[in-house]
Parts: sequence; structure tokens; C-alpha cells
Amino acid sequence: MLLDVRDLSSVTDYYLICTGTSAPHVKALSEDVDVTLKHEGSPCFKRSGTPDSGWMVIDHVDVVIHVFSPEMREYYDLERLWKDAVRLDTPEASSVEPLE
Repeated sequence: MLLDVRDLSSVTDYYLICTGTSAPHVKALSEDVDVTLKHEGSPCFKRSGTPDSGWMVIDHVDVVIHVFSPEMREYYDLERLWKDAVRLDTPEASSVEPLE
């Protein structure tokens, strides 16, 4: 889920919230997003969390990426916290080509 928080937050413009099915999947998603944004010219400012904790946060200043396990996503419920944010369309995961 991609949230436009420009009118709601002074910290970032967008939150990308996604779910990994396991600790290795959380790690892979985090690394893939990080590499993709670096290729687009957006270096990582800060990173927190571990795959085993069920939540990784990657701060690219204009966009902050939250990668959760299903349990942690439900627990933190950022969609509810940012319920007033504009939800933007994102491509389906099956249509996104993997990085080489």
C-alpha cells in the first residue's frame, strides 16, 4: 500500500507499507526496494529493524518503506494510523519485473 502523506506529515511525503510472508521474505523485500530506490537516485538515509523482528523500516527521506510480517502489520496497523492519507494505486506484484 502506498500512502501520500504530504499534507499530513512533516517527516516524509510517502509511506510504502508491504508484507513479507517470512523473515527471509521481509529481508528480500527490504533489500529489493532499497536497491531499486538507489538505482533511481534515492540513497538510503537510515534503516532500522531486522527480518526476525517482523518489521524493517527503510528511510529514503521522500519515501519511508515499512516491510512487515503479517503479525506485525496487523499489530501496528499503520493504515489505520494514517487513515486520512491518500491511498495511491500501485502495480500488482505479479506485474513487477525482478531486479537483475
